[in-house]
Amino acid sequence: MNKLLIIIMTVLLLTACDKPESSNNDKKISQSELNDFIKNIKANLVYIEGGDFEMGDFGEKLYGAQIDPYPDSKPLHMVELTSYSMSKFKISNRDYHLFLDYHHRPVRDVRDSLKDKWAEYNSTPDTPARIDWYEAADYCAWLGKMTGLPFSLPTEAQWEYAARSRGQFIVLPTNTGKAEIEFHGGGKERGINISTSYDRKLFARKNGTHLEELSSVPGDIYPPNSIGIYDMAGNGFEWVNDWYDPDYYNNSPYKDPQGPEKPEFKHDGKGYQKVMRSLNSYNGITGSTVGRTFRSPRVPKDSIPSSQTARCVVNSAEINK
Repeated sequence: MNKLLIIIMTVLLLTACDKPESSNNDKKISQSELNDFIKNIKANLVYIEGGDFEMGDFGEKLYGAQIDPYPDSKPLHMVELTSYSMSKFKISNRDYHLFLDYHHRPVRDVRDSLKDKWAEYNSTPDTPARIDWYEAADYCAWLGKMTGLPFSLPTEAQWEYAARSRGQFIVLPTNTGKAEIEFHGGGKERGINISTSYDRKLFARKNGTHLEELSSVPGDIYPPNSIGIYDMAGNGFEWVNDWYDPDYYNNSPYKDPQGPEKPEFKHDGKGYQKVMRSLNSYNGITGSTVGRTFRSPRVPKDSIPSSQTARCVVNSAEINK
């Protein structure tokens, strides 16, 4: 009898060791949900034929004055890109939460003072997910595993080439190349092709959040640029793959630049930085197709990534549908 008890206890212990670690997210993703997700991801890819273009701030060449108020988007330099595909949209809360559910991961457990705001940011499925660089890179890599396609974050050059509708001299990545606003006065300006503070306030109130102008808006409510990419002129800064180096444009290779081979630039003791493009909210100055900035790639887990999001690309010269 004692031998039998020992055998049973041994089996139970071994079985327990084989079980995955417990998680506070037990939501199951069905195969049909996953199939629909993958189908949608592929359907929302825009094929971008490669070519060469002058990358960087072209303002002085065309207008006699720089476009980007910061100095690091110069000099203008020639770049040639291989064809690739890019997602029409920034990564949405809906898609990022499916990724988390697939891996049985919870959303960030932010500190108590931020929990209400964080819950509101996550309550609107069609708005961009707020994620740090590592979270964005993990998501794009996972898309690669799910689809069998070479997904990744875009390079800075890929992002700018797409924002400028294959490298044209376009200042803002909207359908018209500029911001179109209806001016009503009293702070009630409404965006025609880009969101204003008032638009974001109205969206927040409609959805029952207290975010006001800090709210994002859905990525498809304004027209795409001329090659079919949405939401590149605002609604969240976008991570790209490159490490940030203020002097990189002086040394950038001509063919398919990938950014510095290793991190070089540290900012105010906050470590090495990654490039970000686009912007959070249009203010008449930044958010151009050539403006570049940087952020620390890691956001502490108890904090909210501030207006940081991303979109993915497929690094293949073939059309992948």
